[in-house]
Amino acid sequence: MLNGLRRTIAVRRTESAVRKGLRMSLMEGIPANILANLLGGPLQTIYLTYLGFTAFEIGIVLAIPPLALLIQIVVAIAMQKWRNRRLYMTWLGVTHRVVWVGTGLIPLTFKHDAWVPVYIVLWLLSFMSAQACGVIFASLMADFVPPKIRGKYFGIRNMVHWAVVCITLLLGGQIMEWLGAKGFAVLFGISALCIVWNGWHLAHYPNPPFQPSDNGGSLRILLRPFSDRRFMAATLFISCFIMAQNVVVPLFSYVMLEIMRLGTGKVTLIVMLQNLVMMVSYYYWGVLNSKYTTHTLLLWTFPLISVSCAMWLGLAVLPLLPVLILVHILLGFGMAGYNLLAFNFLIGESPKSERPMYISVFSACTGIAGFIGPMVGGWLYNEAEEAPLWLQQYGITAWVGVLMLLMSLGIAPLTFRKSRHPL
Repeated sequence: MLNGLRRTIAVRRTESAVRKGLRMSLMEGIPANILANLLGGPLQTIYLTYLGFTAFEIGIVLAIPPLALLIQIVVAIAMQKWRNRRLYMTWLGVTHRVVWVGTGLIPLTFKHDAWVPVYIVLWLLSFMSAQACGVIFASLMADFVPPKIRGKYFGIRNMVHWAVVCITLLLGGQIMEWLGAKGFAVLFGISALCIVWNGWHLAHYPNPPFQPSDNGGSLRILLRPFSDRRFMAATLFISCFIMAQNVVVPLFSYVMLEIMRLGTGKVTLIVMLQNLVMMVSYYYWGVLNSKYTTHTLLLWTFPLISVSCAMWLGLAVLPLLPVLILVHILLGFGMAGYNLLAFNFLIGESPKSERPMYISVFSACTGIAGFIGPMVGGWLYNEAEEAPLWLQQYGITAWVGVLMLLMSLGIAPLTFRKSRHPL
């Protein structure tokens, strides 16, 4: 009887620790998302144009975060010795945000000619830290979030965080409308406070023991994901899809602001609507993931994202704002599904001891693709400056959307066949 009581107490303590960790993860994402959306997204585009970036240079900036994913391979190998995941996650996460906020000092500390190159260097350093942190974060989350509730928990977590995103975009856009260039000081000031808030939460994350790889040498650890044909086939398709997607989607704000000449307030409201749709959609994708496999649901997300790009063709015959609103609603729904399911795909397809390397290989492949996409997109828009206006406004996006739709309907079903186990 005494042993049974002890077991019951131990189970309750474990449940309490899990709940505390889930709550800490939920709270940690709030300041992280506030900072990311005050300094990123459409507000980042406004800041970059203020610094004098061209479309091609904006494409370079947007291509850096996925390129920085390559560092995850190095981190995955280093994690075999870095057993204190919480320590390194906290250090890298805080470094990422400190350097990003530091870009706000560029106009105050450098001559105008140096603004563009200095921003690019700081942005690269910031996202090298962010992506290094990302593989540790994913490994940690996979270990302490119980498998039975992963889909639903991440759906709720993402829903809450995207509610924060919507409010942040709305307030950030209004600050810029009211204050103009002076509003940047407010945005960067709030973001600096978020570093402290976020860092405290990161330092109090759960820190379960790390299970090292079963493979001894570093080369064997690296080769393990490449020998998994099903995993690599899915990874290569997603990489090609992301490459096409990133030719146009990251530049949506640029097209609306610089080519269509929509006001800052309208653009931030449209993007906020997209994030509002994502917020609600995360919950329902999480519920669906408890009924259907991750592979099945991923097959639904690709056509949704593709159609959201192809729908720009509607600008040829329909009013501008209704088309943009429908585009961003559909994009929000599709991206919510992809963001949630891609993470669950990684967790479900990777053995626990090899998970960091699986995540880093996936990130490296999609990162290279994500790097090429915005570079090509920025180059296309630069080349189209003398082309007919319709090609700049919706032609490029629509044609890329048609290509993505063909990939979604023709190649994806062959790639994501029945999984070896339910996800």
